[in-house]
Amino acid sequence: MAVPKKKTSKQKRRSRHAHWKAKARVAAEKALSQGKSVLTGRAKGFVYPAADEAEDEE
Repeated sequence: MAVPKKKTSKQKRRSRHAHWKAKARVAAEKALSQGKSVLTGRAKGFVYPAADEAEDEE
């Protein structure tokens, strides 16, 4: 099993953790934005077949 030879510094560990958290924030903002555009009907590059399903059920 591979074992690191030296201890990782707090700065590197905290930097890596902050980067991970920042990626999560960006992903959440994108998801919220996409959800809003789908609900308003202004989504251009997103396939949302809810209207077709509603017509088929009736």
